[in-house]
Amino acid sequence: MSTAAELKQSDNLFIHPWDDFVKLGGHRRTLLDQGEGVYVYDSEGNRLLDAPAGMWCVNIGHGREEMARAVYDQIMALTYVSPWSMTTGPASEFAALLAAQSPGDLNHVFFTTGGSTAVDSALRFVHFYNNLRGKPGKNQIISQRRGYHGSTYLGGSVSGKERDKNNLETESHLVHHIDAPHPLLKPEAMSDAEFLDQCVANLETRIAEVGADNCAVFVAEPILASGGVIVPPEGYHRRCLEVCRNNDMLYLSDEVVTAFGRLGHCFASEDVFGIVPDIITTAKGLTSGYIPMGAFLVSDRLVAEIKANGGDSAVFSNGFTYSGHPVAAAAGIKNLEIMQREKLFEQVRETGPYLQQQMQSLRDIPIVRDVRGEGLMACVECELEPGDNDLAQDYEIGKLIDKHCQQLGLIVRPLVNMCVMSPPLTITPAQIDDMVAMLRQGILLALQEIESAETEAVDTRRKHSSPAA
Repeated sequence: MSTAAELKQSDNLFIHPWDDFVKLGGHRRTLLDQGEGVYVYDSEGNRLLDAPAGMWCVNIGHGREEMARAVYDQIMALTYVSPWSMTTGPASEFAALLAAQSPGDLNHVFFTTGGSTAVDSALRFVHFYNNLRGKPGKNQIISQRRGYHGSTYLGGSVSGKERDKNNLETESHLVHHIDAPHPLLKPEAMSDAEFLDQCVANLETRIAEVGADNCAVFVAEPILASGGVIVPPEGYHRRCLEVCRNNDMLYLSDEVVTAFGRLGHCFASEDVFGIVPDIITTAKGLTSGYIPMGAFLVSDRLVAEIKANGGDSAVFSNGFTYSGHPVAAAAGIKNLEIMQREKLFEQVRETGPYLQQQMQSLRDIPIVRDVRGEGLMACVECELEPGDNDLAQDYEIGKLIDKHCQQLGLIVRPLVNMCVMSPPLTITPAQIDDMVAMLRQGILLALQEIESAETEAVDTRRKHSSPAA
């Protein structure tokens, strides 16, 4: 068996997501080899509180034996069949369970391999829908800057994080972006109501520029997760849905992160934000990350229109070898069963406000620019100098906070200068206290290291500029 040191070295043969090829061969990533509840353990035996829940996904926590048993039982019963010509009990049952949990009439489910393929497939479905309506030119997609919708070609194109597109080709003819409804973009003199009007007007203006007859869909995360946990102003999604209805556009709610309890409900679109979209995409918490899986749910109304316009045939030529994989579906069924039996959605509705309250206590740290979030999603944004847009410095802040937090026993997910929290839904108030305390100390140690480095640099400059030098 390979040693930890050997595994860290051979890991350089594994090209990780967002890997820096210039540094390939020199990585020494932390090696995790065990997990239990809200904690993971590295190869040296250190216990780390998993504040990002992997990547927004390990909602029921690590090491669930009954999940392992459900997966094992399905593997032994039936590993795989082609979804093109056959079906399985788990896929059929899971589709019915999701339809029962979904808002409104979103009762049809298309299974994919993850969030990226869910978004990509949903967008292809939108084009399929309009083509069958005899509107092939109605194919333009509007989404938000700072939004993230995946790494497939179309999902990556729709995403609005510009640096994620460096040195990559994207689809520029179909995709248009508007500003995210970020509270930090609101001028001090502007009221909340005026800011909401401005955010909605951004969508209306872009539709007018592209042409309503050309616009097919608006894609929005209920809360922009990877963009920095951006919570929109109250009423934003309802107003945007109205704009879409007035322009014969579909509304796609990307709930890859916000579904399955992250905001205290199975789906957040209706229960938290008061909308019933035409399409919902989901993944991550769908199986709590135990087995890769994604899905999009679509309105009965759209399905009925396609049937009416399809004539003798309306084939949606899109799918994956692993669509509706029985092992993944079995994991999804067990995941939802655990969430409902343990009342995890209700628990989040209690612990979520407590997390937000405790996170706000970090505002007294000098470099903390903003603290925001909802449910079990939170972000602390740090900045050395107010209004300073020094990207290299922002990356350095995030890197130092990450380093110190991990040494203290906390995993954070640094997004440039932002620390993102999205712990397992099972986290307790006492564990929240530990998490926030470690984050506070990590930020303070990072600030101390930065200040020490600046003092040392000043002393060095003085020494070399003195007459004696």
